[in-house]
Amino acid sequence: MSKYVNPFTDIGFKIIFGQRASKDLLITLLNELLAGEHHITKLTFLDKEDHADNVSDKGIIYDLYCRTASGEYIIVEMQNRWHSNFLDRTLYYVCRAVSRQIESPSSKEVPVPEDPMTARESLVSYGKQYRLPTIYGIFLMNFKEESLEAKFRTDTVLSDRDTGKIVNPHLRQIYLQFPYFTKDLSDCHTLYDKLIYALKNMSNWNRMPDALKEQVFEHLARLAAVADLSEENRIAYDKALDRYRVNQIVEEDERRKNEEMRRKAAEEGMKEGMKEGMKEGMKAGLEKGVKKGRLEGIKEGRKEGMEKGEQKKQIEIARKMREDGISVDIIIKYTGLQSSDIENL
Repeated sequence: MSKYVNPFTDIGFKIIFGQRASKDLLITLLNELLAGEHHITKLTFLDKEDHADNVSDKGIIYDLYCRTASGEYIIVEMQNRWHSNFLDRTLYYVCRAVSRQIESPSSKEVPVPEDPMTARESLVSYGKQYRLPTIYGIFLMNFKEESLEAKFRTDTVLSDRDTGKIVNPHLRQIYLQFPYFTKDLSDCHTLYDKLIYALKNMSNWNRMPDALKEQVFEHLARLAAVADLSEENRIAYDKALDRYRVNQIVEEDERRKNEEMRRKAAEEGMKEGMKEGMKEGMKAGLEKGVKKGRLEGIKEGRKEGMEKGEQKKQIEIARKMREDGISVDIIIKYTGLQSSDIENL
């Protein structure tokens, strides 16, 4: 049993970052994430529930919804398991946060003054209501999302497709795919890396590593200590941890089934390749045998059939290795094929 709560459980995440006592820790994490872009001095927790205007819509409950002293809004979400349309959901969350900042102009009656100068002032006032604060959506993901690049951090902005120039700076999304964070503690030289390393690994620790000496980690250790949880939080955490472990077992079983299916498909492909190769080789050999003589033709046919069958087998093996992302040099080494043959697969 780990000494510290698992931050990838709902209750564990809220214990570490969602309490009044954990506000300084959250500010530190956010400042490391937004270094060079924004610096937070004060943070206010807002109502996490976004009540829908439509009675048929259940609305949204954010994991964390905050406002900085300088007026930016920040959504922080922890997602432990992959689900379909995840990126659409995160965009919806940020857009709902944007819509909360403005009252719909269609619900207001805008007077049309006769004086042109008054009309101009009216239009200026009308435009002011669309002035937006920056909305940050920060998503901690304990899985890989195939629609994102295969890397730990992905930052998205609204930008021109051709030039990359940012068109509107007020909508920001940051995706953190924790399976891609593979650094050892000895490779973590910045506070940012150390924080990410701690979040990923702390549920396996019985004590904070000596290398994490900064005060922020002492604070993290106090907040996340399982032994210090209230009875209510301990009961909720134990239930959440059970669900987390069950989910891990289910996902591991699914991964093994998929690997077994791929292995069987590869074996079937090789068998089929050998069968077709032998068939084609024997046919070609028999045709030559008619011309060169029955005995010689049968010998050559068998030999050619075996060679083509073996080549077919090697091609099928090379195809599967390519699909698994193995380099061309290694494929050549183990199959004996030419690089041109492999490139044309």
